[in-house]
Amino acid sequence: MSTALNTDPGLVEQLMQGAIDLHCHSGPSVMARALNHEEALAQAAEAGMRAVLFKDHYYPTGPFVEVLKEAGKATRAEPIGSIVLNNSVGGINPFAVEPALKTGAKVVWMPTVSAANHIREGHRKSLLPTKGKMLKQVAISAVDAHGDLLDEVKHVLDLIAEHDAVLSCGHLHISEVWPLFDEAKKRGVNRLLVNHPSYTVGASLSDVKELVSMGAWIEHSICMFIPNRMKVYDENFLKALIEAAGVDRTFFGSDLGQTNAPLPVEGFRQIIGLCLSLGYSEEDVRKMVSTNAAQLAGLGANDA
Repeated sequence: MSTALNTDPGLVEQLMQGAIDLHCHSGPSVMARALNHEEALAQAAEAGMRAVLFKDHYYPTGPFVEVLKEAGKATRAEPIGSIVLNNSVGGINPFAVEPALKTGAKVVWMPTVSAANHIREGHRKSLLPTKGKMLKQVAISAVDAHGDLLDEVKHVLDLIAEHDAVLSCGHLHISEVWPLFDEAKKRGVNRLLVNHPSYTVGASLSDVKELVSMGAWIEHSICMFIPNRMKVYDENFLKALIEAAGVDRTFFGSDLGQTNAPLPVEGFRQIIGLCLSLGYSEEDVRKMVSTNAAQLAGLGANDA
């Protein structure tokens, strides 16, 4: 049964103030996008949001952050860069990670479109189509045939620890996430992120509880829970996921910016309304759309 969204629009707008999106798919991109990075930042600022992280599966976005700042476009909302370790940057490549971390990236995502796990999933369903035909991805795993973490992964973990950045598991399978996070903690990585745990990653509710117990944060993709062409889960499953991790370790990223889908800001409005309709308090919702993401990304207290 669907939950009716009869939430006060004024309350939704109030909770939009200071919201943070750590998963925005604005462009330019080889994937079809409804808006570019500057437009995404401007829309977030207009809505009262605090920060937006630009994620592209094919290139580091930190340089766009630097350009927006130099152009005076980052006065009301903070742009944040990231890098995704797919084939286009050489895979799990420390030589790509180091400059990315020095030019605006605060999140390092393990492989997504190039992940062996993602490619296996793609044989069963269409995942992340591009504007046209591209070179076939070479499958990347974080572990070898024995399940041991690869040396290049360890080098990347050292760089993430050195810069106190966020490590996201990307689209690795949950079986790869355990050794990845274990080694990350040993090497001083303090910010662990699992994005859309049930989608592609394949984490169960019990896995989510265990991931949180080892210090990970759980991000849910708004696009998967609100009405649009990418919705795959209902509100009952969302509540089960939140309860598994706990409100204090759960937050939302829009995972939006695609064409023919709600814009990221609208996605945030809808998820706020949905969470309020599910019975979560204003304090709980603010944690899940703002303060938890700020804590993970090391943004500090919001003085606005």
